Amino acid sequence: MILNLIFLLIFFCVFTLAMGVHSVVQPETRPTLKGLVDLPKQEKKKKNFLRHLFFFNKPLCSGLLGQRLERELSIARLSISPEEFLFIKEALIVLLLFLTRHMADPQSVMMWAIAMFAAGYYLPDFWLKMKIRKVKNSIVRDLPDAIDLLSLCVNAGLDFLLALKWVIEKSSASILIDELNHVLQEVHVGKPRRDALTDFANRYQLPDLSTFTRALVQADRMGTSVADALNIISEDMRLSRFRRGEQIALKAPLKMLFPLLFCIFPVVGILVAGPVLLQFVQGNPLANL
Repeated sequence: MILNLIFLLIFFCVFTLAMGVHSVVQPETRPTLKGLVDLPKQEKKKKNFLRHLFFFNKPLCSGLLGQRLERELSIARLSISPEEFLFIKEALIVLLLFLTRHMADPQSVMMWAIAMFAAGYYLPDFWLKMKIRKVKNSIVRDLPDAIDLLSLCVNAGLDFLLALKWVIEKSSASILIDELNHVLQEVHVGKPRRDALTDFANRYQLPDLSTFTRALVQADRMGTSVADALNIISEDMRLSRFRRGEQIALKAPLKMLFPLLFCIFPVVGILVAGPVLLQFVQGNPLANL
C-alpha cells in the first residue's frame, strides 16, 4: 500500500512537470529579426522558469552529451533544452515502472527494473532519431525544386540574394525554406555568405546539401558565374533524385515480401486447398486400407 502511494506521488509530480515540458515541445521555426525583437517578455520568463525546473540535469549536460543532444534537438527542430530532454527520459522511466509494477515477478524484479529503465531511456532517443530522419528527408526532397527556382531567378537577371529572397517569399512553408530564410537573415546582419552557407551544410551533414553549398562557396571564392554553378547543380540534383527514386523502386519488392508471405499467401492457400482438404477429410479415403 505504501509502495503504491509512493508511485502515485512520483507519477503526479512527473505528470505535472511533463505538462510544462509539453508546452515547449513544438516544432521550432526560425523567427525573423523583427520577431526576435517583439518576442513577449512573458513567454521568455515562462521558458526560463521551465528551464530552471531541470537544474539537477545540468551536470549531466555539461560535457559531450549535452553538446550532442543540443545539436540533435536543433536538427529535429524541437525547442527544448538537453536538460528537459533528459527529464523526459527520467519521467518515462518512472512512468513505465509505475504502469508495469504488477507484472514484476519477485524472483526477477532486477531484470524487470533493468528492462524498464532501458526502455524508458532509449525510447526518447529513438523518437528523436525519427524526427531527425524526417527533417533530413524533407530537406532532401525539397532541395531540387528550390535549386531549380534559384537557377531560373538568377538566369533571369536577379542577384543570388534577391533570388533567394524571392524563392523564400513565393514558396510554400517548409523546413528547407525556413532554413534558407535563416541563412538570408544571417547574411543581412553581416555574416559572410560563404560562412552562412557552410554552417547550414555542416548543421545537417547531407551529401546533396553539401554539394549545393560547396559549389556556391567555390563560385563565390573563384569569382565564377553563380548562374552556371546553379545550372550544373540543378542538373545533378535532378539526376540524383531520379536515382533515388530508382533505389526506392528496387526496394519495393523486398518490402512487399513480408505482407505477401504472411498475409496474402495463407489466405490464397486456404481458398485453394481448403475445399480439397474438406473433401479429403469427409471422404476418408484411408478407411478402405
